[in-house]
Amino acid sequence: MKTVCLFDIDGTLLDSGGAGQHAMEQALLEAFAVTGPYTDIPAAGRTDKAITTDLFAHHSLPVDDANWNRFLSAYLDHLPRSLESKRGITLPGVEVLLAELSLRDDVVLGLLTGNLEVGAMLKLKHFQIDHYFQFGGYGDIHFDRDDVARLAFDAASRHLQQAIPPDRVWVIGDTPADVRCGRAIGARVIAVGTGIHRLDELAPCGPDHLFASLADVDAVLQALLP
Repeated sequence: MKTVCLFDIDGTLLDSGGAGQHAMEQALLEAFAVTGPYTDIPAAGRTDKAITTDLFAHHSLPVDDANWNRFLSAYLDHLPRSLESKRGITLPGVEVLLAELSLRDDVVLGLLTGNLEVGAMLKLKHFQIDHYFQFGGYGDIHFDRDDVARLAFDAASRHLQQAIPPDRVWVIGDTPADVRCGRAIGARVIAVGTGIHRLDELAPCGPDHLFASLADVDAVLQALLP
């Protein structure tokens, strides 16, 4: 039985330098001629669907298919340029960890992210780590990250063409929402302090393992594959 590792993206695998938020702001400006402020709308650990819905409400924009499609087209147009201009980074240990895990025949790598699927792929491709991931759960439809976790779990089962015991699944993320959604599917959880949440904020959520970052690859591998 393979071990399934479901990775969050922003704050866990990479720091985009705020490229996603910048692209959203530029998309709102282009599609609807509206501007900020946006500081009252939380983003960490949430889905793009939930964030965008809040942005629409903030600007009194109807949440309908026409407006969503206008926004989506503009967002996906701006995101590559924002990624280029913001000059983000892959986070410590990520590239080595992914390379090590990808070499194992008893591990499969997937995504569990609030990003839109196309947006997730654009971010990962920009940082040249997209080829490690074969399936995932994304934030295109759902407002609740627990539902995205269920999508990712189902996608893993389809990919492996078999039922997966929940205790063979790991969720790796940087927010309390990552810990909660991992528990919602019965998975084990690694939390990392590379996002906006400090270790003392993540610890009370009860992850199975807590790391300052993924830089100590040997320790992370030992946690995932004891």
